[in-house]
Amino acid sequence: MSKVRRVYVEKKDAYAVRAKELHAEIKSYLGISAVDKVRVLIRYDIENISDDVYKRAVQTVFSEPPVDDVYEENFEMGDGKVFSVEFLPGQFDQRADSAEQCVKLLKEDEEPVIRTATTYVIYGDINAEQLEAIKHHCINPVDSRETGMEKPETLVTEFPEPADVKIMTGFKDMPEQELKALYDSLGLAMTFKDFLHIQNYFHGEEDRDPSMTEIRVLDTYWSDHCRHTTFSTELKNVAFEDGFYKEPMKKTYEDYLDTHKKMYEGRDDKFVCLMDIALMAMKRLKKEGKLQDQEESDEINACSIVVPVEVDGKTEEWLVNFKNETHNHPTEIEPFGGAATCLGGAIRDPLSGRTYVYQAMRVTGAADPTVSVKDTMEGKLPQKKLVRGAAQGYSSYGNQIGLATGYVKEVYHPDYVAKRMEIGAVMGAAPRRAVQRLTSDPGDIIILLGGRTGRDGCGGATGSSKAHNTESIDTCGAEVQKGNPPTERKIQRLFRREEVAHIIKKCNDFGAGGVSVAIGELADGLQVDLDKVPKKYAGLDGTELAISESQERMAVVVAPEDAQQFLDYAKEENLEAVKVAVVTEEPRLVLSWRGKEIVNLSRAFLDTNGAHQETDVKVELPVKEENYLNKIGTKAVEEAVAAGDMKAAWLNELKDLNVCSQKGLVEMFDGSIGAGSVYMPYGGKYQLTETQSMVAKLPVMNGKCDTVTMMSYGFDPYLSSWSPYHGAAYAVLESVSRIVTAGGDFHKIRFTFQEYFRRMSEEPSRWSQPFAALLGAYNAQIGFGLPSIGGKDSMSGSFNEIDVPPTLVSFAVDVAKEKDVITPELKKENDKLMLFTIEKDAYDMPDYAQVMKLYDAIHEMTETGVIVAAYALDGKGLAAAVSKMAFGNKLGVTVNADVTKETLFAPGFGNIVAEVPENKVVKAQEILAAAGLAANGAVVGAVNDSKNFIYGDMSISMDEAIEAWGQTLEKVFPTRATTGTEEVKSGLCTYTGAGDANSGAIPGIINSPDEAEGLDGLTYKTSGTITDADQDGMDDAWEKKVGLDPANPEDRNRTTEVGYTALEVYLNSLVGESISYNFKK
Repeated sequence: MSKVRRVYVEKKDAYAVRAKELHAEIKSYLGISAVDKVRVLIRYDIENISDDVYKRAVQTVFSEPPVDDVYEENFEMGDGKVFSVEFLPGQFDQRADSAEQCVKLLKEDEEPVIRTATTYVIYGDINAEQLEAIKHHCINPVDSRETGMEKPETLVTEFPEPADVKIMTGFKDMPEQELKALYDSLGLAMTFKDFLHIQNYFHGEEDRDPSMTEIRVLDTYWSDHCRHTTFSTELKNVAFEDGFYKEPMKKTYEDYLDTHKKMYEGRDDKFVCLMDIALMAMKRLKKEGKLQDQEESDEINACSIVVPVEVDGKTEEWLVNFKNETHNHPTEIEPFGGAATCLGGAIRDPLSGRTYVYQAMRVTGAADPTVSVKDTMEGKLPQKKLVRGAAQGYSSYGNQIGLATGYVKEVYHPDYVAKRMEIGAVMGAAPRRAVQRLTSDPGDIIILLGGRTGRDGCGGATGSSKAHNTESIDTCGAEVQKGNPPTERKIQRLFRREEVAHIIKKCNDFGAGGVSVAIGELADGLQVDLDKVPKKYAGLDGTELAISESQERMAVVVAPEDAQQFLDYAKEENLEAVKVAVVTEEPRLVLSWRGKEIVNLSRAFLDTNGAHQETDVKVELPVKEENYLNKIGTKAVEEAVAAGDMKAAWLNELKDLNVCSQKGLVEMFDGSIGAGSVYMPYGGKYQLTETQSMVAKLPVMNGKCDTVTMMSYGFDPYLSSWSPYHGAAYAVLESVSRIVTAGGDFHKIRFTFQEYFRRMSEEPSRWSQPFAALLGAYNAQIGFGLPSIGGKDSMSGSFNEIDVPPTLVSFAVDVAKEKDVITPELKKENDKLMLFTIEKDAYDMPDYAQVMKLYDAIHEMTETGVIVAAYALDGKGLAAAVSKMAFGNKLGVTVNADVTKETLFAPGFGNIVAEVPENKVVKAQEILAAAGLAANGAVVGAVNDSKNFIYGDMSISMDEAIEAWGQTLEKVFPTRATTGTEEVKSGLCTYTGAGDANSGAIPGIINSPDEAEGLDGLTYKTSGTITDADQDGMDDAWEKKVGLDPANPEDRNRTTEVGYTALEVYLNSLVGESISYNFKK
């Protein structure tokens, strides 16, 4: 007989949102109209739980009685077709893990084993093929599988004892042909050149054969993800094609080479590579004294600046951290888990630097999600499923950890069908006094803190570094980590305590590479005992323990005398913490398992980062005639303009995928949690003006502080596809302009870049896109005199023959005062609209000196109240910008008839449109004239009181414009429910017992049906005179009836077996809801 108990939990029909959503998806998305109804039940299988705890858990852990129906062992399914889905073995199941923890809260000594599955019941006349299509829609084979309805005998898994780690016998002397065959069989991310490099090391220095773990550790350590091997490849011969734009690009490259020569004078170990181009502007500007606020450390994984902050009138130094992270590959194959751990990964880097993460930004790239599922490419998930699953994953993680997502934007381009882009960027901060940056000394203890190790996440770093095709999607499920946000939240809370942060000498996260990389990076010499690493389950071998990644683990270095204190602090936060390693004198990484050394590598060899790679570069030039900057980018708009139909042009612009409303997507995220957000992602009375940046107050624990941080992004995939060089430069410009429109001072901006490109090969022209983009970014940094102090590269954006658009996203960060912040929604009728324009050189690059003068003038205007709202133009021109500004307060706009069609609809990167009160227009013109910019600002329209958009003889009503803007993505990210819109009759009383004029004289007593507002059909269950001698809120007669004491006011807190208080039972009885009166003694 099975020892396992089974419980099915199903939302009551009024609350069955997921079931109704799935029903709608099956009908509209899969086109299966014969489905009449869908049910979704959560299945819990439970073992090792006592009868008493089980009864309590059914009503308190597994279900919420007001909204759930519970079925024990079986449920009535009628003629429905049933299937259940469970996670693959080894995949982390957060629901089951949380349930186990909650059961232990009911009784501490319980050791339950819980497994969960989701059961689907499909009703309707459907055939086997349609049922398979529904299953295919519900099951992602990367992390899940179908499971039967039969109940297992036991949930306790007996894991076989893992075999000893294999020694690669004969490796060091193996002939090259055999070595190549071995290399091909192992599925490594490294190149064969790296493999030969390893053989030379073991043949020469070690004179022994390596273990399989050593090969896997080196593959992880040297992966493109961990060591940026593509970015570190030496660029030998760089040749530029002939063309109009050769001169500026070659001139920028020559400027870089000249700077390279001066910076590394007398050194022969520095060569030209993508990484060096990415860093050179920062190094040069730092040498010129333009980067004095950077915190320097060899430990921290995030960008870090030192900021003077005024708290309660006293100035103190704070560290402000920011970091961007991508999980493109994991999100492509498992959207929910990949996107969730993208945010977890972004958080863990500043967190490892002991700063408190308080705001996040999400910028993503996708192909058109509105296309039919039938058009999905083989080997790919449908775009609609990708974008929704990823949004659910990212928002789930952020909402659970309690992190405000201040800005969300999805960018659409057809080539992101090759591989999705998933970027998370975060802000963190901490008082500088709390954080030490010390070296690891011999004898120091390394403590593993947080989550346990499992098979999920094995090979994540190498997986994201490999080439992918139609077949690989089926074999890379284990590479996707599963997030555990409550654990990361505990670490955040622990590290926020200054007494804890102060005893940490160094810290590293377990994001990419697991134990071998996280601990391996903390000191030159290490002795790691893998037997001490906490495991999710038995059966893991030494290699898995060495390379398994997870978001919610940290490796912490403390002095021996502080180790026990740190373990005690961790226990206070209910975090597992174990001593797993010690720092040694000899510079070698040694990992032991079962008492044997399975890794023993010299630090010098690890730090070679593999074999030295070289390539030539052939730089392809953009075609002048296809210049994206000078044409209307939306085809439907271009055609309408050509036909003279301005109304159609304006409405088609609002419908464009990269202009239309993403409110349904944005509202999946919590933008206000933590009470630090200065404004929400959509502003105005109607919350319809899309903001262009996120702003949050610094997370000061105690005291008053007016300091805020700002973050914005810049990038246009269509511009970058035409010219990666211009695309990167304008990405930097765009991110700066969006800080300026929020009221920021651009002189204090620091950047961090996200590079995402097609996979490189030995073909020199494949290297053209990242090379040109980094030159463009270099040009912009030098032009502005503002450095990028961090970034992240992802160089595997290819699927079969399709490549992602060349992508360099610029994130700009600024520090300001809350009083300086302005918001973009239009404020008042009759105010004027002024357009401020930048100038470009002969090669369509920004005139940075003019741009900076203009932005200084605009900043003066925002500080003095001349500008009350501002919006940075992008690739879609003035019409889209003023429309979005108008929507928030539903104020109309009149655009002057002399404004050109190109200004309305063609790219306007760097230009800013601003709302200026009528009586301050002259002041604005005076400020421009004083800066020598009189020709760069003009009144182009006004705010009208008609709630219409007017241009010449064209007029569009506000409702018509909002409808056009809102409809494109409505079926992908709905803002309005289309099913289940009937009123929910919950039967729960809304009376609060306030004791005021509305509620009657006596607190807690309902004197008439009118006092229980919002409940149609209320049956008032009491009659006659109500008395409440003990004033506990309950009628004395009712108390006697159910066995309570009318003279004891504490009776109101007596609870039933399932946890309802007596007062809750009483209030429910008033509205005809019957609850068990079995009160506990």
